[in-house]
Amino acid sequence: MGAIFRITADPSTNMVRQYLAGFFEAVDVERFVAARNAAHERLTCGPNEHVTLVDVRDMKIQPQEIVQAFGAVLAGPRYRSRKLAFVFSQSLARMQLMRASQGRDARMFTDIKEAEAWLLAEDDAEGSIAA
Repeated sequence: MGAIFRITADPSTNMVRQYLAGFFEAVDVERFVAARNAAHERLTCGPNEHVTLVDVRDMKIQPQEIVQAFGAVLAGPRYRSRKLAFVFSQSLARMQLMRASQGRDARMFTDIKEAEAWLLAEDDAEGSIAA
């Protein structure tokens, strides 16, 4: 399965929702970044005040260079979210997510409703990655 992604921005909650599935190549990461940047234009909050939900339950295990490419995307300060939640299904995918999100204040969930609740809740003092 080739790369599939959808990105939406909800100005009422200042939440960016990303769905990624399949197997990505470098050109797909570039297309993803362009779509992500366009989605951010629809937000009404200030820079870095939004929250992001990333659903990767249908994403295939990626080659190391793609994990690194997504890591670079996540490390960029311009579109950094205030809170970042990943929803995943496979343990190996979790390891790749941890590598890609290294240095980010992120949480990982297996249930999308739990991820949404955490993102929309008042900020907590704890910022570690949780399973």
